[in-house]
Amino acid sequence: QVQLVESGGGLVQPGGSLRLSCAASGIIFRLNAMGWYRQAPGKQRDLVAFITSGGTTNYADSVKGRFTISRDNAKNTMYLQMNSLKPGDTAVYYCSLLASDRNYWGQGTQVTVSS
Repeated sequence: QVQLVESGGGLVQPGGSLRLSCAASGIIFRLNAMGWYRQAPGKQRDLVAFITSGGTTNYADSVKGRFTISRDNAKNTMYLQMNSLKPGDTAVYYCSLLASDRNYWGQGTQVTVSS
């Protein structure tokens, strides 16, 4: 029932920008907290940023000042604007619904930062 579909990943040079999107369905989007996670090969999946139903945001220290999480409730879509990208940002980025007892996940979208 819950479906989360990421898009917007790709290959970008260091210092460049990308905007990821997460289209949600099967939920009352405006009532849910949402988050972006990322996972590099051989590494744990880590929280990048989250946004509450009220619009409060939090960011991992590694992306503060460079990434911006937002949501458009009218479009049932969450975004991650990524600026000043670094090679260390290379990972699969996952959209997640932060439910009370579990996270729901999208399929992920690859972000590669390389010159």
